[in-house]
Amino acid sequence: MNKRGKVLIVSGSAGSGKSTVLTPFKSGEIEPFVFSVSATTRKARPGEVDGRDYLFVTKERFEEMIEKGELIEHTTFNGNYYGTPKGPLEKQIEEGKIVILEIEVDGAEQIMSLFDPNDIVSVFLSPPDYKTLEKRLRGRGTNTEADIIERLERAKVELEYSSLYKNILINYDSRANDVTEAIIAITKGENIKTPDIYCQSKEQLIDKFYN
Repeated sequence: MNKRGKVLIVSGSAGSGKSTVLTPFKSGEIEPFVFSVSATTRKARPGEVDGRDYLFVTKERFEEMIEKGELIEHTTFNGNYYGTPKGPLEKQIEEGKIVILEIEVDGAEQIMSLFDPNDIVSVFLSPPDYKTLEKRLRGRGTNTEADIIERLERAKVELEYSSLYKNILINYDSRANDVTEAIIAITKGENIKTPDIYCQSKEQLIDKFYN
C-alpha cells in the first residue's frame, strides 16, 4: 500500500516567478512530485498547453463544474475563474504523490481548511521588492497599464496573507533554480542550501519588499 502523499501549495503575486520556479516539476521527472492542473477561463498565453499548464474552459463549463461539485476550491482573478478539480487531486494523494497546487491565496486558504495540516506543505513566493515586481510585470509586454496597476495593488494585499504559509521564499532575479531546490528540500524536511532566500516571517517579508 502506498504511503499517503501530500499537497504542496505554492502561491505568490503575479511577477513572483511561480511558473519559472515550478517549470522543472512539469516534466514529471522529479519524483514523487506531480502537478494538479487547474481549470481556468482565461485565454492561454503563448507556449501554454491545454491539459498541461491549465485546463482552459469556457465560463459556462466552469460554472457547471462549480454546480456539480467538481472543484475542491475556486476563485476569481482579473475577471477570470480559477479552480482545482477534485477527482484527480484525491487520486494522486492516495497514490503517494506530492501534488503541487499553484493557486491564488484565497484558494490556498480554502485548501488549508480542507486537509489535515500534516498533509500540507505551503510555500509563499515573493519577488525581492516592489521595484523588481513592477519591472517584471512591465517586462512581459502583454499587460495593459490598468492591468499592471491592478496586479501591483493586489500584490500588496497578498503579502498580508503570507503569514498563512509555513514557508516564505524570495525569488531573486536569476535564482529560480535555488527556489526550486529549496521547495524540494522543504518538502523532504531537509535544510535549504541557500538560506538567504528564506524569509522568517510576514513582517520580515514586508520590510524587504518596501525597502
